[in-house]
Amino acid sequence: MTTTTPGASGPRRRPAARLTKWLSGGLIQIFLLVIGLIWVTPVAGLFFSSLRTEEENATSGWWSALTSPGKLSVDNYTALLENSGITQAFWNTLLISVPTTVLVVVIAALAGYAFAWLEFPGRDWIFLLVVAMLVVPIQIGLLPVAKMFGALGLFGSIPGVVLFHVAYGLPFAIFLLRNYFAEIPKEMLEAARMDGGGEWRIFSRLVLPLGRPAIASLAIFQFLWVWNDMLVALIFADSESQPLTVALQSEMRQFGSNIGVLAPGAFLSLVVPLIVFFAFQRHFVQGVMAGSVK
Repeated sequence: MTTTTPGASGPRRRPAARLTKWLSGGLIQIFLLVIGLIWVTPVAGLFFSSLRTEEENATSGWWSALTSPGKLSVDNYTALLENSGITQAFWNTLLISVPTTVLVVVIAALAGYAFAWLEFPGRDWIFLLVVAMLVVPIQIGLLPVAKMFGALGLFGSIPGVVLFHVAYGLPFAIFLLRNYFAEIPKEMLEAARMDGGGEWRIFSRLVLPLGRPAIASLAIFQFLWVWNDMLVALIFADSESQPLTVALQSEMRQFGSNIGVLAPGAFLSLVVPLIVFFAFQRHFVQGVMAGSVK
């Protein structure tokens, strides 16, 4: 008669445990792979369509390019660069997105530090007012601000669009950075003050480096939101200051004859935010995960 030691069942269970662990991990990987393919498929279709002629796009689907890659060319991109309206719209988008992102980040960082660590009359009430502005829909301010910009001579100009984006981007930006800066240990700031550091020196040499992940995340969110915006630009920008989203939307009215412009223009509009995101991906992940682990 054989006896079974208490530890004998351990090795017998190891293959099953490894199989269960592999299946659970494999299913998650398969699920993520399917989600990734679903997201990449329209992007791939847009990319291949931008490399095909209008006749080919009209007669067959983009997937047919996989069987005849020799027919792909960059002629559409060459024609796009020769389209003065699209190129001007691209530069307008940069002139709107970059200053807006810089202004929002700089002003929000200063205000966030003030709300987190400076004492001044009405600080908490003012911060509550900033938080309350988060729930105000952007559509409510379109007409009043448009009337005010018309009186100031800013309507239909790039500075007007930038100012509108800055005004409506600051409440969330201040709320985000204030909460992040407030998590900095108080003892660290007090030690810096004891060493003779002023508020500006503490902010620039201590708070900003520690808040780099949150600032990078904010910059990415703000840039992507402004770059992809069309509602504000449709109202506040004219034909000379319109961004790429509005220019492509106007081309959509003649989609059948302008697919050679729409496809490369839309892919160009997609590539720039992707480059920005992947360039700051490491800081973005750190900012998103900040505060999740104590």
